Amino acid sequence: MHLHPAGAADSADIDLLLDAAFEPGRHLRTAYKLRQGVTPYADLSLIGRERGRLVGSIQYWPCELWDGERAHALTLLGPVAVAPDLQGTGLGKQLMTESLAQADAAGHGVIILIGDPEYYGRFGFEAAPTAAWAVPGPVERRRLLARLAPGVTLPVAGELRSLTSAPVRVRHAA
Repeated sequence: MHLHPAGAADSADIDLLLDAAFEPGRHLRTAYKLRQGVTPYADLSLIGRERGRLVGSIQYWPCELWDGERAHALTLLGPVAVAPDLQGTGLGKQLMTESLAQADAAGHGVIILIGDPEYYGRFGFEAAPTAAWAVPGPVERRRLLARLAPGVTLPVAGELRSLTSAPVRVRHAA
């Protein structure tokens, strides 16, 4: 299947796919709190269509880790969605592989997600770097995963947050 960048015109189809792929309470999940009010990265978010029907989607979003002194830029991956009748066919793996290659090429040094470590571990995601991070909602600690580019380090502790929840920094005149 050929994947291409998701555009604004794909938004309604993406929402329908997410409704079909996930349970109705998906908007209450912690990952949605991190994405709320934030625009996804257009250059990383991909879709796949089959005979005009949207059958796969992956999205990436900016977020940050606040360590008490400064914000560290992170990229939140998700959701990854495949039409229910095509799950298990390799489309999810294709979405992950192609989009991660693009993220790496674009210099996204830290990518995080909330998902099954058994699945996402094959793409380099692990829970160890996020073990002491605070998150804006409930999460199984083993499912809060990070993938760090070689040589990238992050604080052991910090607060994971969306860019819309970051405090406004006021610059004072000298």
